[in-house]
Amino acid sequence: MGRKLVIVVGSTAVGKTDWSIGLAQRYGSPVISCDSRQIYQEMTVGTAVPDASQLAAVKHYFIQDHTIHQYYTAGKYELEALALIHRLFEQGHETLVMAGGSGFYVDAVCNGLDDMPDADPQLRAELTRRLAEEGVESLRADLRRLDPEAWRTIDIANPQRVLRAVEVCLLSGRTFSSFKLAAPKQRDFEIEKIGLVRPRAELYARIDRRVLQMLDDGLVEEVRGLLPDRDLPALQTVGYKEIFQYLDAEAGRDPAPAIRTLDEAVHAIQTNTRHYAKRQLTWWRRDPSIRWITL
Repeated sequence: MGRKLVIVVGSTAVGKTDWSIGLAQRYGSPVISCDSRQIYQEMTVGTAVPDASQLAAVKHYFIQDHTIHQYYTAGKYELEALALIHRLFEQGHETLVMAGGSGFYVDAVCNGLDDMPDADPQLRAELTRRLAEEGVESLRADLRRLDPEAWRTIDIANPQRVLRAVEVCLLSGRTFSSFKLAAPKQRDFEIEKIGLVRPRAELYARIDRRVLQMLDDGLVEEVRGLLPDRDLPALQTVGYKEIFQYLDAEAGRDPAPAIRTLDEAVHAIQTNTRHYAKRQLTWWRRDPSIRWITL
């Protein structure tokens, strides 16, 4: 075909940012981010967006160019990313580099997504009520029954992701995972996928250090400033929800807090991030086309 998209995937904290920048410099390409949280301009510290020197090294796209106040989906990302990819090819690029850990976004670009049903207000209200009154575990049980594949692979620590998956199952009569497993759409460029891995102990140590660095960089202050928006879907994210709980305990808003101290919040973020990394690898291991590189 001549035109190629190289996609660098892997779990959080594995080192995708620096590795993809080096690859992009080799090809004379920008980096197209496929991270479902780094896309939001209000979320900086807790999403580990590339720092100033990394952003200066090569041009980046889809980094903090959307707002948490507008609902964003993998389907929208598919449309916007493909438009950008074709524009960059028309500008003369022969090889483009994409990098990130959001499996659903990568699937959207590579294979396309079937049109998922729009949210039904009545069902969404009922599921939201259950989430508030019964907790996310109740919806996780529904998801495990309705779509075991999605239960194993999506980020079930994210309440809104679980709610949406259950909602799609109930509205469509299909599994949530089937929307990404349908017949792939044809792309007019070659796709190469590279997966980065590290030994588990090394990856977990990197995760723990990253969380501590986020605290030093002002994670608590960032999350405190987002308290008025805490119920938005984008903020139902590891690193943010634990600090929200800590701030509730600090202010006495929760009479029986699960997280009472900052140390407990840090430990919870580290643990939940490790669980998330494991689920990301489970997702990617399903794809036989990925060429794996151990760092």
